[in-house]
Amino acid sequence: MIYVIAVIAATGGLLFGFDTGVISGAIPFFQKDFGLDNSMVELVTSAGLVGAILGALFCGKITDILGRKVVILASAVIFTIGALWSGFAPSIEQLIIARLFLGIAIGVSSFAVPLYIAEISPANKRGSLVSMFQLMITIGVLASYLSDLMFADEGDMSCWRPMFYIGVVPALILLIGMAFMPESPRWLISRGRDEEGKSVLARIEGNEAMEDSYKTIKNELIKSEKDKSGIKELMKPWLRNAVIIGVGIMFFQQFVGINTVIYYSPKIFLMAGFDGAVSAIWAAVGVGVVNLLFTIVSVYFVDRLGRRKLYFTGLTGIFVSLLLLGICFTHFSYLREMGKWLSIILVFVYVAFYAISIGPLGWLIISEVFPQKVRGLGSSLGSLSVWVFNTVVTFTFFKIVKAFTVEGTEIYLDGENLGNPAGAFWFYAIVALAAIIWGYFYVPETKGVTLEKIEEYWRKGGKPRHLR
Repeated sequence: MIYVIAVIAATGGLLFGFDTGVISGAIPFFQKDFGLDNSMVELVTSAGLVGAILGALFCGKITDILGRKVVILASAVIFTIGALWSGFAPSIEQLIIARLFLGIAIGVSSFAVPLYIAEISPANKRGSLVSMFQLMITIGVLASYLSDLMFADEGDMSCWRPMFYIGVVPALILLIGMAFMPESPRWLISRGRDEEGKSVLARIEGNEAMEDSYKTIKNELIKSEKDKSGIKELMKPWLRNAVIIGVGIMFFQQFVGINTVIYYSPKIFLMAGFDGAVSAIWAAVGVGVVNLLFTIVSVYFVDRLGRRKLYFTGLTGIFVSLLLLGICFTHFSYLREMGKWLSIILVFVYVAFYAISIGPLGWLIISEVFPQKVRGLGSSLGSLSVWVFNTVVTFTFFKIVKAFTVEGTEIYLDGENLGNPAGAFWFYAIVALAAIIWGYFYVPETKGVTLEKIEEYWRKGGKPRHLR
């Protein structure tokens, strides 16, 4: 039962991945269709991220009041309307507004779905079940690339429209599926609906385990009765580490540059020497496949090896691959054909290390470290952080490429000076190195630890790296 619930809820992650990834294959076509420069492309791409910021900003408290299930259902409705609006958009202004609207659903689902799964999962399965959210994101990204490939037609610049329309299908699956799923038992009990909460716990954990889980949840709620659930509660000294972890891990998740690859991979592969938008989208499909396969690896190992081992393994690989990718692009004019294939291999290696580590771990850890009273608000803060950082990275990528281009290494495409992304990749490598140092002090090992025990540990003033 728990696996069925997790998979259906994680469809929100599939939509998240699809609606963020679909833009990459659509860019070369709507850019020509509307006659846009790279700055305007950044604006269209960033519109969805601004919407995600709004969704994450205003829905945290609502999720604590109305419940996790209701908010996820609302996001499914917005996904459906947003996909239709994006495909129909008759002007660039309409497309920007449609992407902004759609982004609200992305922001809401990005914290409500992992939060819901974390609260409904037994402690020994929580890591792999919450990581399903990231797995579904990668499936969504891959599905978006395949959708882009299916509709891409260099003889028809309006072929980007059905790329957006296809997003209606998973949105309806989420809407219908979640209508039949139970509410989070922890949320139900926190709202005084104990019998409903116990009924859900019995369905997912069995009658014997249900009594122990119910008592643990109830005891933690009694301890926190005097605590308020507003933003001031998050600022209390005993929750300082939880806030630093929630914001910090999302900062590094984004500033290692992953979404420059997700959003702009066709453009990057065109810089690397691939001919035409369709062949570049084919290379982007490879990114999606690697992302999916190694996220599956992460889902398998996260409750076996633990969070910290995966984190440090992944960040070390990210640092090295970005360093080498920068070197590859620096010597682009000498490497030529070999450079093209080296660059794609290194991008695949970079994505693989991201997918086994900070990609899924970011969403997992922010769903674990906050106490029940403010878990919705805390997860919302983490989600808000990721979208703010994502927007900054996405909106500045081409600007960083131009700013850090060494004279004489410029790459030209159709007579246009695209700069050279080597400096940008080195910048992200430095961030990855900082993430390794930060992680030593702040990434907790939450493998097999109940949410209630994590809350108790913070109350005692424990340090993140000593949590076991």
